[in-house]
Amino acid sequence: MKHKLFKTMVAASSVAMICACGDDSSSGATDETNNTTLSSAVVNPGSSASIDPGSSENAVPDSPCNKVQLLAPAWLLDVGTGYMVIHTDNSVTDASGNPLGTLSEGNIVDLTGTPLVNGVDLTTLTICDANATIDPNSGEVVSQSSSSVGGNSNPTSSASVNPNDTTTTPTESSSSVNTDPELDENGFPTIESYGAPPAEYTKEIRNNGQTGWNSRYWDGCKPHCSWLSSVDTTSEETFQAGLTVARNCNVHDVEVPAYTLGHAVQQFWMGYEGTNSACDTKDPSGTFACTDMAPIAVNDTLSYAYVAGSGKQYQYGCGKCYHLQYNGGKNDGDVKKTHKALNGKHIVVMVSNIGYDVEVGQFDLLIPGGGVGAFDALSTQLGLTDASVLGANGGGIGRVCFEQVGWDGEVADFQKCIIEGCEKAFSKWPNLLRGCKWYAEWYMAADNPTYNWEEVECPQYLVDHYMTTINTTKDNRFRWRDDWSSYKKGDEIETQECLTDNYPQGCGP
Repeated sequence: MKHKLFKTMVAASSVAMICACGDDSSSGATDETNNTTLSSAVVNPGSSASIDPGSSENAVPDSPCNKVQLLAPAWLLDVGTGYMVIHTDNSVTDASGNPLGTLSEGNIVDLTGTPLVNGVDLTTLTICDANATIDPNSGEVVSQSSSSVGGNSNPTSSASVNPNDTTTTPTESSSSVNTDPELDENGFPTIESYGAPPAEYTKEIRNNGQTGWNSRYWDGCKPHCSWLSSVDTTSEETFQAGLTVARNCNVHDVEVPAYTLGHAVQQFWMGYEGTNSACDTKDPSGTFACTDMAPIAVNDTLSYAYVAGSGKQYQYGCGKCYHLQYNGGKNDGDVKKTHKALNGKHIVVMVSNIGYDVEVGQFDLLIPGGGVGAFDALSTQLGLTDASVLGANGGGIGRVCFEQVGWDGEVADFQKCIIEGCEKAFSKWPNLLRGCKWYAEWYMAADNPTYNWEEVECPQYLVDHYMTTINTTKDNRFRWRDDWSSYKKGDEIETQECLTDNYPQGCGP
């Protein structure tokens, strides 16, 4: 399978804060619930030829764009009592950035698939430029100069994507590539630096016939896909085509080799051996899952995450990616409010682990606080003497909160309880804290939700956090090491020469 690398630099955030004001003329969009005509701000309604996205003449002094903060270009739909914000990934939010639903074939449907507005014609709506940025120090949305406001650009290029067609994948443009991306605390580009995700990640697939469900875990163990036995090492070409091996880290969350020369290399034999998993060593000397593989939200309706795929079929192999769209159900049919709140959202997942107890179609989400299961390296990594802070072995912090709040409780009560548990468990581990809160805030605290799924090409963000930066080729000469706990970023890794012309009798000292 080929993995397309997406690096287009178009801001991907769906943050929108807007003042609902102005009495603009009608657009012809109708509210499905009462069949009344809704008001919308327009630019010469009914004539798409009159809109020149590249002309500053489109800027209107009294435009509602002057009162909205957007991290990316978007359309505004006036519904009389306020605005709906339609983003380039077809997600739709309210004035505060809260998800309302999606735009599909000219109609806006809510997160449960119920029609909200029919007959939306984007050519008649006000186009607002991106006019805000995120302050890297405070994390707050900060307005840019007002000269950048006012409908000067089309949220999507007509040459690359039709906003009403959710099956179209945007083409990459060299002019939009971020050649100097902002880096996060782990040294990777920030999620915003990867640009707008392709439309295939948010297209409607709830009727495609392929269904499954999520379980969740974070045991902290070395990923299965970090072992050479889990990837294709037939040749260097197959090794590279499979995206090499997954990264693994030491107890201090520093990436270390996934494999080295064997610890018992002998004359005339040179074997490779995976660095010890902390789930086997039961102490800090082993290797762990890197914490930056925690789930992350791209926007209000799309996230990226890693999963354990099913070991029952070869097709669920390391380095493959899948698009899931939640359909409002639960694996045992006992649907709660949390499952309904998640309905319609999308997630793209990458297989970094293999679960031999995972069903076909099931993807076991790697979520901090999701439960340590039968193997617990996380307590070792966190230095915990009492693992109860991590919640139940199966279900983690969420399972404890479900029992405290009551299984039929309100979504907000579950979220509050889980966030408190996350902060208690991971206050000193920012990636784990982010991923744990993601479960409450983006994932809506849903327990074993169902979805429809399809295989897709991997987003660059997941590829970058998956691929080892040390074992970049199939062969290496890294010397075996029993204890990686003292290894620091930038340390030289000791090597050993074996079976070369200089050492015809075996391995050097």
